[in-house]
Amino acid sequence: MYRAPLAEIAFTLKHVAGLPQVRDAYGAEELGEDLVEAILTEAGRFAAEEIAPLNKIADRQGTPFANGTVTTPEGWRDCYHHWIEGGWNALAATTDFGGQGLPVMLNIAALEMWNSASMAFALGPTLTMGAVEALEKHAAPELQEKYLAKLVSGEWMGTMNLTEPQAGSDLNALKARAERNADGSYRIFGQKIFITYGEHDLTDNIIHLVLARLPDAPAGTRGISLFLVPKFFVNDDGSLGARNDVRCAGIEHKLGIHGSPTCTMIYGDEGGATGWLIGEENRGLACMFTMMNNARLAVGVQGLGVSERAFQQALAYALDRRQGRAPGDKGESMSPIALHPDIKRTLLAMQARTQVARAICYSCAHAIDMAHLAATPEERAHWASRAGLLTPIAKALSTDFGVESASLGVQVHGGMGFIEETGAAQHLRDARIAPIYEGTNGIQAIDLVQRKLPLEGGAHVDGFIAELKAIAETAAAHSDADIKAAAALLLPALDGLSSATAWLKQAQADGRVAEALAGATPYLRLAGLALGGALLVKGAMAADGQNPAAEAHRRLLARHFAETLLGETAGLARDVTGAAGAILAFDPAALSARIG
Repeated sequence: MYRAPLAEIAFTLKHVAGLPQVRDAYGAEELGEDLVEAILTEAGRFAAEEIAPLNKIADRQGTPFANGTVTTPEGWRDCYHHWIEGGWNALAATTDFGGQGLPVMLNIAALEMWNSASMAFALGPTLTMGAVEALEKHAAPELQEKYLAKLVSGEWMGTMNLTEPQAGSDLNALKARAERNADGSYRIFGQKIFITYGEHDLTDNIIHLVLARLPDAPAGTRGISLFLVPKFFVNDDGSLGARNDVRCAGIEHKLGIHGSPTCTMIYGDEGGATGWLIGEENRGLACMFTMMNNARLAVGVQGLGVSERAFQQALAYALDRRQGRAPGDKGESMSPIALHPDIKRTLLAMQARTQVARAICYSCAHAIDMAHLAATPEERAHWASRAGLLTPIAKALSTDFGVESASLGVQVHGGMGFIEETGAAQHLRDARIAPIYEGTNGIQAIDLVQRKLPLEGGAHVDGFIAELKAIAETAAAHSDADIKAAAALLLPALDGLSSATAWLKQAQADGRVAEALAGATPYLRLAGLALGGALLVKGAMAADGQNPAAEAHRRLLARHFAETLLGETAGLARDVTGAAGAILAFDPAALSARIG
C-alpha cells in the first residue's frame, strides 16, 4: 500500500526548495497554484492506483528473456501506455517537440512518486528523459526532427550505453569502435553491459545512445564519441523500417529491481550497427554528461522514493503489530510496537532521512531551473554552480539514506521483514543499486571535492555554507524550543563543515591530492548532513498555518535529526582532516599475500 505524501511534497516545494522563485521566473500566470496542485494530485493518484499494485508482481515475475526478446512483467505494458497517454514523460521536456516545458522541480516531485510506486518501472522513463535532454542540447537538427518528438512523448524509449566488461567507471578503457561511412553515418561495433531497458516490449522502437571510439581518435576520454543507434531504422515519413544490427544477448539476474531488464547489448555482429554522431567527433563524453547529470539527480530521487515507500510500510506495520507492553500504555492487551521507544526512534529516523532527501533533491532541481530561468547571465551562472555543487550530494546522500531507511524498515518488521511475503525486503534489495550506478557514491564524493569545491575559485561553496549558517542563526533566535534546540546543534555542525572545506581546499592547493581524496566520502556525508539539518530547520520555521499538527511534527523532526544524525558531523570532520595517514599507509596487496 502506497499513498503519495502530497501535503509534504507540496510544502517542501513551496516553503523549503524555492518553487515560488521558479514560478516568478517562469511566469506566475502560466504556473499557477491550481496547475501545480492538479499535477501533483494526479501524479499521486496514478502512482498509488496504477503503478504501485504492480511492484510486487514485477519483483516476482522479472523480465524473461528468450530468442532475443525481453517480456516485461504482467500489467507493465498497459500501465506504461496509460502513463504516456497522461503526458507524464513530456512534463519537463521542450515544447519544441511536444513537451510541456514545465519546471524540473515538478518533474522531480512526480519522479519521487513514480519511484515510490515502483523503482523498476520508473527507471526506463528516467533514462528516456535524459536522452531527450542530451539530444536537445547536442544533436543536429535533422536528428532532433526525426527522433525527439516520439522520445518526448514516450512512444519510444532511450538508453545510455557506457559500460563495457573492462570499462566501468573508467571510460579510458572503452573499446567499442566506430567507423565512418561515406554517407555521413557510422558503423558501430562492440559490447555494452548493464544497459537498463536495452531490450523490452513496452515501445516499438528503442533509441540507444552509445559511446565508441573512432580509429584515429586520441587516447583516453578525449577520444570518445557519442552516437545515436536506433533499434529500428526510421524512414523519412516517420514509419519504422528494417532492424538495425544491434541485439540483446542476455539479461542480468540481479539482487533487486527485477521488473527492469538489465541487458548485455551487442553491436555489429552482421557488419556494423548504423549510428549517427551526436555533437562532434571525440567530444562525446561532454554530450553524455548532459544525460548523466540529469540521471544523477534522478537516481537520488530513487533513493528518496524507496525511503518513503519503506517508511510508509514500516509505519503501517508498527501500528498493527502488537508485542509486549510499552511504557505508559494503560491498555488491556499488548501494545502496538509503534509505541515502544526504540520503534519510535526507528520510525523518526526513517522519516527524517526521507524528508532530508526530499529537501535536497528538490533544492537541486530548483537550482537547475534557475540556471535556465534567472534573468541575468551572472544569476544563471550562479545557479549552474549551485546545481553542480548539489548534484553529487543529492545523488549520494539520498541513495545512502534510501538503503538505510529500507534496512530500518526490515528491522521494524522483525523476522517478517526477512520473509519476502511482507515486501519489506524488496525495498532493501531495490535500493541497494542506487548508490552504485550513474557513478558510485565514492565517485560522487571525488566529484564534489575535486570539481565542485573549486567552483568560482572556492567562493561558491563558502557562500553556500554562509547561507546555511544564516538559516541556523535565524533559528537560534526563534521562540520555539524545538527549533532553538535544533539550531544549537546545527551551528557547530556547520562550523565543522567550514573547517573541513578549508582543509580540503588547502590540501589540494598544496598538491596533497591523495590526502584530500581519502577524506572525500566522509566530507560528502558531512556536507549532506549539515545541509539536511539546515533545510529541516528552514521547513520547521516556515509555518503556513494550514495544519498545526503537521507544523509541530516538522519542528519535532528537525530536532530529532539534529539530536541524532547531526551528532555524526564532529566525527566526520575529524575523519576528513585526520584519517588519511592510516588509509594511505594501507597495502591491500600485502594483506592479501598474508591471508593467502
